[in-house]
Amino acid sequence: MTLPSGQLTICDMKLTNVLLASLLVGCGGFAGSIARYGMSVLGQRFSVDWPIGTLATNILGCIFVGVITEVALAGEMLSPGMRLLLATGFCGGFTTLSSMIYETIAMFRDSEYLHAAIYMGGSIIFSVAAFLVGVLAVRILIRTGGGLWN
Repeated sequence: MTLPSGQLTICDMKLTNVLLASLLVGCGGFAGSIARYGMSVLGQRFSVDWPIGTLATNILGCIFVGVITEVALAGEMLSPGMRLLLATGFCGGFTTLSSMIYETIAMFRDSEYLHAAIYMGGSIIFSVAAFLVGVLAVRILIRTGGGLWN
């Protein structure tokens, strides 16, 4: 998409246009939010009492952010616009820290202290580990492929 100025496109955007940047974040956030909802619905098929969809979403989101981060640092495959769309927009809408906090507090209110502690601790530990898995996956692909997807 080229703007009337002829300078900016969605895939190779110079971050001088706040409106375009906001639209990219918004579109990514829209898609991420829908994906998060889908994960919540899917998680309820396995457990209604345990927020497995939120946990899975946070872990997958962290893997994806790790991959995006490492790909962006490893080369010029992701323009600033694509990073906004994917990392800030999609992952921002997809990951659910606020939902995790809400669900943890609900467990505390129901006196499920052990479940709340396991859920909160597991979410943080597995999300950090998932981010590192995403980073490692990109590094392995770069090393084995001789470059960034030649």
